[in-house]
Parts: sequence; structure tokens; C-alpha cells
Amino acid sequence: MPTTTTATATVADITPAAPAPPGQPDIAYAPDFQKWQARAARRLASDTLPRTVPRGFPSRLSGDLVWEGDKLADTYNWTYVLNEDQLAEIDWAVQHFASLGLPLGHLSPETFPLPGLHAELRRLSRELHTGHGFFVLRGLRVDDYTREENAIIYAGVSSHIATQRGRQDHKFDGRPADVVINHIKDLQGDRIAAGGAIGSPAYTTDKQVFHTDSGDIVSLFALETAASGGTSKLASTWRVYNEIARTRPDLIHVLSKNWDYEVFEKADKQWTERPLLFHSAATGSCPERIALQYARRHFVGFGALPRSPGIPPISEAQAEALDTLHFLGDKFCVNTDFQKGDMQYVNNLAVFHARDGFSNSPEKKRHLLRLWLRDPENAWETPEALKPRWAQLYDGVTPEREVFPLEPYIRSDSNKGR
Repeated sequence: MPTTTTATATVADITPAAPAPPGQPDIAYAPDFQKWQARAARRLASDTLPRTVPRGFPSRLSGDLVWEGDKLADTYNWTYVLNEDQLAEIDWAVQHFASLGLPLGHLSPETFPLPGLHAELRRLSRELHTGHGFFVLRGLRVDDYTREENAIIYAGVSSHIATQRGRQDHKFDGRPADVVINHIKDLQGDRIAAGGAIGSPAYTTDKQVFHTDSGDIVSLFALETAASGGTSKLASTWRVYNEIARTRPDLIHVLSKNWDYEVFEKADKQWTERPLLFHSAATGSCPERIALQYARRHFVGFGALPRSPGIPPISEAQAEALDTLHFLGDKFCVNTDFQKGDMQYVNNLAVFHARDGFSNSPEKKRHLLRLWLRDPENAWETPEALKPRWAQLYDGVTPEREVFPLEPYIRSDSNKGR
């Protein structure tokens, strides 16, 4: 059984591995270092592999987005601690929004005004897009507020960082809806998970391997942390890219070609073809950029949602590339020391993330809220192959249709009963 080692505990993954479809390489959701090394050795010995990156791709990236976790604290303080005046301003904004009598979908900088804090939050949005790619807001006293008030604070503060909230599910309680907030919590023991419905580690205590979410910005708000484990890890896509380009440029070819990406929700076709890695050349207004967008479970399955046998299996080269991304992410990552009340914001195209396995107790049960955001003022140009997915997230989301569930549930693309 794979395990996750943390500073305080070793937590076993408890979800059985999803069965592999016919022809799939020997790879599971939980990465295996020895299998990765053996696969790399076989491919290096037997294949004639490209020795340079694809035409037009950079051999090396530079700038603030290239960082290593063990050195980053020397040059960048990613934690912004809210002071008493700012906390009082947030508290006043909660009361102001309540006085308007509006549904939560109307949360915006206008309805949740933060005149003193606004400029700092706009600066932090620029940090996401042109700086180091992530930051943490610290100091919110979640126990002073109800669940709904915490959701109001989270969405209200976030609206000053990025005005667009992405659609994380297209239905709620069996009806069409734009679900814009999601609960990240262990539901394995809950009645909702009866029958083995869970197809994503987000709703378990298992380790989450390095991956990205969907959309421009992924944000998490810690209502409560775990009794042990659950370390939140971030890694620079650009630092990982540089390492792969230097040591294994053939894998840049693999990552930048089309993959058969499973669609777990009901659809006319259960997979799409697209790359995982995208290159944008420099323009007069934008620098050269590399973007990464993928989640491992869409290629190997997880829990109640194995990879479908009707989808072509991934190749040995793709299996090696998935493990390379994970293990290099783990090598260069930073632990953000995620605490209760923290709001974490990540440039989802430039930084990818993981989580250690964890254990809850009756007194401490890890519970996060998640938003997928976009700031039209600072957003990166969306790669062409991602535009259909981005349209699913952001197009047509209106205040009237936005839903903010106050209790956890398994969203459609993670639910076997979808």
C-alpha cells in the first residue's frame, strides 16, 4: 500500500487502485519511483529519442516564475498577513453585503467593498500573473463567522483579485446550475459516498499527486486543517520545464503533442485530444510563456472512476512523462504551511500542486473551500486547445445562476453516479 510521509505522520492511502484498461502501461494514480526509474532506463536504452526541445520551444525559461522550494523563502515572502484594520474592513463588508439582500452570485468589488485593501489585492493579482505565481492571505478568523458568512468573505475578497468565478459543476440537486464553490473534504465515511461513488482524491484522505485544476487561478480557503498530514505543496511549472528540457528534451515532445484526455462527465465523446504543455511566443505586450494543464487521474483513473477501456491506452512515453512531472514537482516544491483561515491563490497555468495524505480526528477534520477564478485584466492568453474547456468554466456564468453549496457533495466529474 503506498504511503505519504509528512513531518508528523505517515498516512496510508486507503482508496483501492482503479483497475487498468487493456493495454495500459504498468502505472497507477500513486506514482512509483522505482517503476519510473526502470521505465526511463528502458526507453533511454531502446529508443532513438530527440536531443533538443521542439522547434520554437525555449531551451530555458527565466524570471520570477522559475523557483525552487528550498530556496524560495530567501527571496520571496508569499504570506500576506491581514492586519486588524483590514480584518475590520472585511467584517464591515460582510455586514454591508448582507444589508443589500442579494444572492451570493452578486458578490463583487462593488457589493463587497474593500476601499483600504483593494489596491493590495490588485497588486497580489499581478504577483500571480507576472511574479512568482502564488501567495497566501493569512489571518481570517473563520470561527467568528457562520459557514455562509465565510463563503461570502471568501468570494468577496477573491472578487478583488479576480472578478470571474468559474463553473465547477453544471448541476446541483439534480437541476441545471452554475456551481462556483466546491468543498474539498473527506467524504469516504459519509452516506453520500455509499456504494463507492468517489472518483477523485479530493474527497478522500489519500495523497493528491502533482496536477493542475481547470481555469486560470485555483484558490483554496482552509475552514479547518487535518489532525495530521495534509501538507499543501506547490511547484513551479517553469522550473520543472527547465529540468526536463535540460535532461530529457524528448519528454517535452511527448508533453506538447496530443494526449487522449478522459472526460469523466457524460458527453458525446468520452475523451478529447490535446497537449498537456503549451508554448506561447513573445509578443509586443507579453513575454514568452510555457503553460501546463493536466490531472493524472484522467489518464490512469482513480477509485470508482477507472480509465475507460474504450479510450486508447496511454503510451510508455506518456507514462514516463506523467511520473517525471510528479517526481520533479516533488523535488522542487515548496510547502506553504497552510493554516486554518488561510486563503491560497495559485496561477494554475504556471504552478502545479499536490497534497500529502492526512488523518482527521473528531475535533479536527480537514475542510477547504475552492474557487476557480479569472482576472480579465491580468489573465494569460488561453492556449487554443484549452479554449473549449475555458468556455465551459467561464462563459455564461451569471449572478442569477451561481450556486454556493454550503455543505460538501461530490461534483459530477468525480462521482461514479454522475
